[in-house]
Amino acid sequence: MRIVLTGGGTGGHIVPLITVAKKIKEKMPDAEFIFMGQGGEMAENFMRQAGIPVKNIAAGKMRRYFSPLNFLDAFKIPIGVIQSLFWLLVYMPDAVFGKGGHGSVPVVLAAWIYRIPVLIHESDSNPGLANSALSKFAERVAVSYPEAEKYFPSSQAVLTGNPVRDDIVQGDAEKARKEYNLIGSRKTIFVVGGSQGARIINSKIVEILPELLKKYQVIHQTGKKNFDDVCRKAGELGIKAGYGGYFPLAIYGDELKDILAASDLVVSRASATTISEIAACGKPAILIPLENSANDHQKMNAYSVAKRGGCLVLEEENLGEIFLFDKINEIMEDEGLSNKLSNNIRTFYHPDAAEKIAEGILGMIK
Repeated sequence: MRIVLTGGGTGGHIVPLITVAKKIKEKMPDAEFIFMGQGGEMAENFMRQAGIPVKNIAAGKMRRYFSPLNFLDAFKIPIGVIQSLFWLLVYMPDAVFGKGGHGSVPVVLAAWIYRIPVLIHESDSNPGLANSALSKFAERVAVSYPEAEKYFPSSQAVLTGNPVRDDIVQGDAEKARKEYNLIGSRKTIFVVGGSQGARIINSKIVEILPELLKKYQVIHQTGKKNFDDVCRKAGELGIKAGYGGYFPLAIYGDELKDILAASDLVVSRASATTISEIAACGKPAILIPLENSANDHQKMNAYSVAKRGGCLVLEEENLGEIFLFDKINEIMEDEGLSNKLSNNIRTFYHPDAAEKIAEGILGMIK
């Protein structure tokens, strides 16, 4: 059995693809996988670690606004389709599992031409442009949020939740405390900006670090490109990285589960995967959605959680240092509020999401 995985090159696409592939492998040990789509360093590293080969495919980004790049990228789509037709012919899979994003468009179109069954998964509450278009060429559509179901035919769509790695709920808080020299008697804040980091969150957190560190300790995922700058700015405030309760890191890997286990509050962007990981661990959260994200999906995700009492939402345009500090302090000092947020966000964790999607893919093949 052969299955093609496709999507963009971000962690939000790659991690769920690998999680579902592992679930299929548990059921069908002879299953083989290949990733076709928009690669990049992250995609290639993650896939290599999972033992999945990568074929990079040209992909043109589809934008909802006017840009000269739309005309240039329009030429990349047919090139990507031709590449996909070639590699699908060589590999001839039994099914394609797509995570959306413009990187998946040529592969899904080519699969449709060959009449290879396709299942696509929509992570966000408001579907992206790629999945909205590709649903016409897919046999099945899995969605993470109830709000997304209305955008697809009822005969196609099924609510599965967002697949996260199985071990995310098996974190060892004590291991994280030893790794980052955390003091057990002090509360810990985990700041995370996603795989690329978030400059505005980095900037605001650094500005209030002197006040935060009087009461709490902070693990701060900055993003690779921002790490040196964040450490320098913290140093200008007299805060040395790795000391005094401040522990910046550029990116995270398997240690994420341990960091979450040790955290009392998460301050984060609002990508679907990150929300699902926070929900799995039941952590109180302040979500700061990316302004002008594609289709405004991060804001929609964040308010979907907030509507059910699972987080506080702060928008970038209102992200003042004092306001941010006050909201952090409010959650950290109010046990009732902290417990309420923790309990409510858990409803966004679907432990059987990967299982449902794997069954859907295998069902198409049978």
